[in-house]
Amino acid sequence: MLETRPELTARLNDDLVGWLTTVTESGQPQSSVVWFLRDDDDLLVYSKPDATKLHNISANQKVAFNLRTDAVGDSMTTFEGTATVVGSPTPPHRVPAYLAKYQGQIERLGWTPEQFSDEYAALIRIAINRVRSW
Repeated sequence: MLETRPELTARLNDDLVGWLTTVTESGQPQSSVVWFLRDDDDLLVYSKPDATKLHNISANQKVAFNLRTDAVGDSMTTFEGTATVVGSPTPPHRVPAYLAKYQGQIERLGWTPEQFSDEYAALIRIAINRVRSW
């Protein structure tokens, strides 16, 4: 369901952060800046296992994911989808595309890829249901 417009595909492949919005049990939307990887028509987000967003997803799988806008606010994309927490995921340092995208960031933060994988051991898979761009 992900759009195939070249500029959107490039942003999904190249942007380093996006904003994942989950909903608390009380109905409050909660946004978190996350690293992500496009996996065909899904998005993958690694997380700390005790993160609130995982608890939120267990109560309500509906999420939104937003990319940054351009410098003047003329280009915005929102993805709506269903999130699931993957049991026994492949660690991020063993996902070549993830490591290629984020190894520089991991090292910049002072971690080895294995240390990052230990810290961010939970995986969220987002199945995109709707894309809104303007």
